[in-house]
Amino acid sequence: MSVQTSPQPADVTPAPAPFLDVRDLRVHFPTEDGLVKSVDGVSFTLEKGRTLGIVGESGSGKSVTSLALLGLHKGTRAQVSGEIWLEGKELVALPETEMRALRGRTVSMIFQDPLSALHPFFTVGAQIAEAYRVHHKVSKKEARDRAVEMLKRVGIPQPERRVRDYPHQFSGGMRQRAMIAMSLVCDPALLIADEPTTALDVTVQAQILDLIRDLQEEFGSAVVIITHDLGVVSDIADDILVMYGGRRIEYGTTRDVLKQPQHPYTWGLLQSMPHLTGDVGERLDPIPGTPPSLINLPAGCAFHPRCAYKGWVHEGRCTVDRPELRPVSGTGRHIAACHLTDEAKHEIRDGVRKGA
Repeated sequence: MSVQTSPQPADVTPAPAPFLDVRDLRVHFPTEDGLVKSVDGVSFTLEKGRTLGIVGESGSGKSVTSLALLGLHKGTRAQVSGEIWLEGKELVALPETEMRALRGRTVSMIFQDPLSALHPFFTVGAQIAEAYRVHHKVSKKEARDRAVEMLKRVGIPQPERRVRDYPHQFSGGMRQRAMIAMSLVCDPALLIADEPTTALDVTVQAQILDLIRDLQEEFGSAVVIITHDLGVVSDIADDILVMYGGRRIEYGTTRDVLKQPQHPYTWGLLQSMPHLTGDVGERLDPIPGTPPSLINLPAGCAFHPRCAYKGWVHEGRCTVDRPELRPVSGTGRHIAACHLTDEAKHEIRDGVRKGA
């Protein structure tokens, strides 16, 4: 008697793993007052050549997330869990000796304040050259030539002379350019920029963002840019992750998040930005209240004490149930954590746009 067998499924090639894959990242700090949950279950992915903007107010967990990507919480009291996969290597459990070999070469960072990040006692060129020699067996002259080359590539005039200057002899914009040169001297695959335009005037801000974009195209790096300003990432980021109270509350492509924002906090961030096409006398509409304590987050939705629309949700769910991230219909990868129905969001957003 013959036995019929079911047809075998055709071979399916698994999708390649993303270049950067952060899964359920948590960074908690024990204190005398309680456990500070600075990052509480954040996940995202990033491919080479693309830029992710992480947006939120001070205290939302943005910078703590970026430091975790660099493994800079190792050796501290921080309790780090979850997974950070970079080119197939898991970084959270990686020993510090191996992480040090990656830091600066595979993953690098542009820090928020270059004046404090650069050492005041050493020339800018010496610091860039040192960053290069740590990961390459080259002579001092070769490292210095590399420093001059990088200063030239980031647009610093007369790099052969300025390589001998100290950080205090550079302007704010030039210091930021030197910081970018140092972060890119080893051609890293992942570049993290933590508030790279803070304390810079608008013209210099635009130059720095253009420089990061141009260098990304040249080096093919993946870029994570940390900021509190949606305007900064609107032109440079491919995807946006909005954080509040250490958690993700909205995530999607830049177009989806800016054109069809799904969370009242994102609406508030957008409304608090000045617009070139707006009326001269138009007042900005800031988000009322202050960010929550990361030791005692409010029950339910962490944003509900500041949300003007929680009354639109039946039975006070915002104050009781923590909303889960849900896909937004018809928008691909766009997700948001809010109890408001789609109909309520459309109605509210129309009112917000009309100035209601």
